[in-house]
Amino acid sequence: MFHGLITVAYIVAALLFILSLAGLSKQESAKKGNIFGIVGMIIALLATLVSAGVIKGSATEYAGYFLETENLRIFGYILVAMVVGGLIGVRLALKVEMTGMPELVACLHSFVGLAAVLVGYNSFFKTSLEAAVHGGSVTLELTEVFLGVFIGAVTFTGSIIAFGKLRGIISSSALSLPGKHWWNLLAIVASVVLMGFFLSAQGASDSLVFLIVMTVIAFVLGLHMVSSIGGADMPVVISMLNSYSGWATAAAGFMLSNDLLIVTGALVGSSGAILSYIMCKAMNRSFISVIAGGFGNEGAAVSTEEEGEYREMNPEEVAEALKQSESVVIVPGYGMAVAQAQYPVADITRRLKEKGVNVRFAIHPVAGRLPGHMNVLLAEAKVPYDIVLEMDEINEDFPGTDTVLVIGANDTVNPSAQDDPSSPIAGMPVLEVWKANTVVIFKRSMNAGYAGVGNPLFYKENSYMCFGDAKATVDKILLAMQ
Repeated sequence: MFHGLITVAYIVAALLFILSLAGLSKQESAKKGNIFGIVGMIIALLATLVSAGVIKGSATEYAGYFLETENLRIFGYILVAMVVGGLIGVRLALKVEMTGMPELVACLHSFVGLAAVLVGYNSFFKTSLEAAVHGGSVTLELTEVFLGVFIGAVTFTGSIIAFGKLRGIISSSALSLPGKHWWNLLAIVASVVLMGFFLSAQGASDSLVFLIVMTVIAFVLGLHMVSSIGGADMPVVISMLNSYSGWATAAAGFMLSNDLLIVTGALVGSSGAILSYIMCKAMNRSFISVIAGGFGNEGAAVSTEEEGEYREMNPEEVAEALKQSESVVIVPGYGMAVAQAQYPVADITRRLKEKGVNVRFAIHPVAGRLPGHMNVLLAEAKVPYDIVLEMDEINEDFPGTDTVLVIGANDTVNPSAQDDPSSPIAGMPVLEVWKANTVVIFKRSMNAGYAGVGNPLFYKENSYMCFGDAKATVDKILLAMQ
């Protein structure tokens, strides 16, 4: 009976996870999608905890098994781990700002990868012991172990590098070792060869040696692959690592014979892969080249040199320009998130709309270093959904726009993507803000953006720089508009 109930619980949890993904696809249903995900995870955790003590038999037998001293100790360990993990999760949720979400996501992916590695080694020891005692073929089980450890190890170290780049601990520029793609290929080939030795080894000790060597190679491969990807492609990397963590979870599910882990991992892995592909298309990047570590970018040169003289505009002048405008487009970026300027920006939006000005927001697919980052910030500030438009929806409207406010964005509005074939972001679709009548760029300085690429937009005749903290500057504009 208990086996049936656990199976039902797993099915319900899986359905809730699917409903969660469906809900997160739209801003209006995102809150409901989160609730579905939370409820599904609670059911999954409880079912997994109970299943640890389930054996064939009646409820009485199960109760007796549960109350055995050894099993109570095991349940105690699991509960302690769940409580500690839950407290850490709550603490992070309360402490981490929205600006820190990209690196938090990368950090969480590393945990999933490491968990897959640890589960893999545990499964190896268990499988080897059972084979020694009972005999029989364990090729399929060992294959699952090897693949799970490989994917988990690549995800673990790759996510650590992504975290470092997003956090600013590691340079966002791409690492370019001589023949770097050949090194990646060699690591993959070596892992395939080691898998053959691992499966054909006669003793558990020999198999363990091959598994350890492969793990080290996979760790290095993850480090090198993500280090070789530049800042301009980091949003895709986060999505890609999300996919890797999903497949690592699925591999752990096979090793643990847990159907829910398999289903959940497949959902995360496939949705992450689809999102990565969509983002690569939006950035005119090859999906294969990005996951291969930036293949094809060897000839790209990073330029941060000034290309002319820029003109400044103070907050009072910006306010006057907005008062004279009939159409305004606001382009938010990571700088707005860092300054937490979304709230005064929302106030300016409401003030302009009350005056009959057509105000809209333009969102680039990779704005904010995480897909949907800007949408969440604007929703948090209660900006209406219907005026938040994607790049493809608004790019054609810039020629008829009076004023564009670029708040903390850089690479996503860089004309070099269209005009400079040697640029690292060449070919990436960007918001064509320079086609508007007036463009005001809010920045702290003239420094290049996250991709380390100079921006000719700053020096165009219709562009003006408004220096300072984004929130303080927008507050001054709001005051001047009264």
